[in-house]
Amino acid sequence: MENISNTANLNVRVDATLKQESDMLFKDLGLNMSTAINMFLTKCVKTASIPFKIEEPKPSRKLKKALKEADYMIKHPEKYKGYNNIEELFEALENDD
Repeated sequence: MENISNTANLNVRVDATLKQESDMLFKDLGLNMSTAINMFLTKCVKTASIPFKIEEPKPSRKLKKALKEADYMIKHPEKYKGYNNIEELFEALENDD
């Protein structure tokens, strides 16, 4: 654990939107801004590089479109045919021209 008397303040100016998005990401990863920056700086010093990436995967445009379509289908089930079993589905597929 770090000794509070052995710390220094670091003031960094960043875009407000970037800070907000970073705060949300770090929260999702169980971190705060200070911890994330300390992790980054420690790893940089130990490897003498910018060595790693911590990321939350972002969905592709195709996945976003599919999720939007699925959400619409859930909200409007009356527009879609449902089946009680696999036999009903296959029968409908065979009779569909």
